[in-house]
Amino acid sequence: MTARYLIIGSGFSGCVLANSLVQNLDCKIDIWDERAHLGGNCHTSRDEETGVMVHRYGPHIFNTDKKEIWDFVNSFVEFKPYVHRVKAQSKGKTYSLPINLFTINQFFNKNFSPAEAREFLATLGDKSITDPQNFEEQALHFIGADLYKAFFYGYTKKQWGCEPKALPASILKRIPVRFNYDDNYHTHSYTGIPVDGYTAVMEKMIDLPGIELSLNKKFTAKTDVGEYDHVFYTGPLDAYFDYCYGRLGYRTVTFEKFYAEGDYQGLSQMNYCDEEVPYTRIAEHKHFTPWEQHDKTVYFKEFSKETGKDDLPYYPKRLEADKELLKKYRKKAEELESVSFLGRLATYRYMDMHHVIGEAMEFSKKFILSMNSNETLPVFSNIEQ
Repeated sequence: MTARYLIIGSGFSGCVLANSLVQNLDCKIDIWDERAHLGGNCHTSRDEETGVMVHRYGPHIFNTDKKEIWDFVNSFVEFKPYVHRVKAQSKGKTYSLPINLFTINQFFNKNFSPAEAREFLATLGDKSITDPQNFEEQALHFIGADLYKAFFYGYTKKQWGCEPKALPASILKRIPVRFNYDDNYHTHSYTGIPVDGYTAVMEKMIDLPGIELSLNKKFTAKTDVGEYDHVFYTGPLDAYFDYCYGRLGYRTVTFEKFYAEGDYQGLSQMNYCDEEVPYTRIAEHKHFTPWEQHDKTVYFKEFSKETGKDDLPYYPKRLEADKELLKKYRKKAEELESVSFLGRLATYRYMDMHHVIGEAMEFSKKFILSMNSNETLPVFSNIEQ
């Protein structure tokens, strides 16, 4: 008997899952999304005035070390190689990010070799901090006060809306410092941008018999889904339960759009590290597709703020109170029947695209295996972290 599945959310998690399930199980799949477009926060479309392909919810650069994932996405739309270079403005000067040998020499007005720079930086770190307990201590321990204040303090405070010392050290798992002149922001083996945009990738993923997409269709905790054999939910975990324990903490992003002739800033991303500059970065989207030519340009200033009830959640804050709340929601979710949760919102984690896609691929395999062997179906795509 043909199973009927419902997937809530048409981002990469939902589309990868639908693509896999419909090809490996006897099923029909409905995908619902409350927005007017496919693709979630990876949605892309061409700007009407300039023709530039715009990442509507901020820059997304696909990068991975896993050939399986790279081959998978390229099977739908060609990804052209792309090198993401980021610059940062601090106190009226422009520097290269991540912090590299050029940044160190420029910032300290030196001409260090790689070995000399490494030795010099070792003298700057605060060695009295032996066990960093928060973001600020983590940064001070590794790079010292000057580089921290110039590149991390103001930007982090704007991004997260609080003093960096209130954030867990885990947010800054490692300080991205390079002792060479490599300014490629990403170090993965495969880095690229889809020639037709990310939405086209997901359109191809779900362009299969048995998959139906419904846009502008909102799911709530009270929605009747009794006609479906299984529901896969990729939205905010707390929203699924109508925030019965309270809201998980998120930051959201808003954008201001501007137009200019020619080239506005000379690259795709410029960070603004000073606290007094209200925006965190400016993204100029024509530079994401250097193989295209456009006479005019469109760029966006990005502002970070706390997520209100009508805002789209972007970055999970994952403070201690959030983690305790997460445990309650996961426990409640595990008591449900015929519902699974996957993706960054449903698992309340920061995830890059390749993480989302890879995890959806693995979750699909587990679900298919469980179905074929009559084993317990997986509830979450991840073990609680």
